[in-house]
Amino acid sequence: MAERSTRISRVYFTPGMFGFGRLGPYDYFAHLEKAIEKHFAAAGREVSTFVLDVPPTASVRRRAARLAELVASTCEGDDILGPIHLVGHSTGGLDARLVASPSAQIPVDPSCLRWLPRLASVTTMNTPHYGTPLASFFATVSGQRMLYAVSALTVIALSLGAPPLAAASALVLAVGRLDRALGVELGMLDRATDALMRVLDDARRREVRLYLEAIRQDQGSIIQVTPEAMDLFQAGVENRPGVRYQSSASMAPPPSTTQWMRTLGGPWSVISAPLFASLYSITARSDDRYPCCLPDAGPEMEAMLTRAFGRSPGARVNDGVVPLRSQLWGNLVWCGYADHLDVLGHFRDAYTREGHIDWLASGAEFERSSFEALARAIATGMLEGEDTAG
Repeated sequence: MAERSTRISRVYFTPGMFGFGRLGPYDYFAHLEKAIEKHFAAAGREVSTFVLDVPPTASVRRRAARLAELVASTCEGDDILGPIHLVGHSTGGLDARLVASPSAQIPVDPSCLRWLPRLASVTTMNTPHYGTPLASFFATVSGQRMLYAVSALTVIALSLGAPPLAAASALVLAVGRLDRALGVELGMLDRATDALMRVLDDARRREVRLYLEAIRQDQGSIIQVTPEAMDLFQAGVENRPGVRYQSSASMAPPPSTTQWMRTLGGPWSVISAPLFASLYSITARSDDRYPCCLPDAGPEMEAMLTRAFGRSPGARVNDGVVPLRSQLWGNLVWCGYADHLDVLGHFRDAYTREGHIDWLASGAEFERSSFEALARAIATGMLEGEDTAG
């Protein structure tokens, strides 16, 4: 025990779709970082956390290389080298799996991978292990415009708390027409996006434009997380022996008029609820040849899903971005109702103003107690991974 107390655990967070480490006042992993640190401290373990700054839609291989380099540059210096944990949200979970895989060829100097024997756990949160139909749509010409517009809306909403209603309404209308294949003029999306950008001050506008330009320049991961491409990913990426692999998974209730009425909490929710419904309906599309689901979840995982949702969830339910059954990998440590960003701590919290910003009105009704249970389950799994490895 004396030896263990001198070690410093290191936790590396990698963001995913719509992802960035920090953008203006918005901190992607702030709530999760704080919660993990709290649970490690309660267990008497010292921990340092790091967030990867990576192009949001760059290829998984490029992002994995950046992750390997970050770990290599920051994991030295302990008297006794401590365990390392990787946490990936959305496509970030694929970055973590690729780095950890013994079969992977990462474009980095071999010295950047010397830390791999210290890897104790890989945690994937709402990760499209078997792809997502939303990526297939985003890979189309219309979908690329929608990706750009929704990304702008997302980061501006998270930066400001809620975007200007008139511009947001126009964008939501355009997205809804694309979803229903009504042939909306794509310029409508561009005009709505420009209107959103104009509400930002100069400094924040430059920062958001750089983020959006990174999406324009490299959309490698969009193609790579289609169901067809992930079929190949699964064939070539292995789990590393001795490492604990764990996942969290969530779904939002299927959009309906009743569910929409329950989400109403102000003008922004009136606008964002139909936008979420469009994303949900695209993500719910299914192809029997390339199903976005774990082939055999097993009785233990199925029992956990049934306890969380009162039934065995079908193939079409999702969090607005990733199908629920595509999120399952390794040890399922938590599952419940939440949308894609709720699980990071960005949900509507009626009892505090501690930076909890709701991304979209999904009707999941995710709350503080659920977030605390999720963070506790992840941290507990990490500590078990350390004990097993050590």
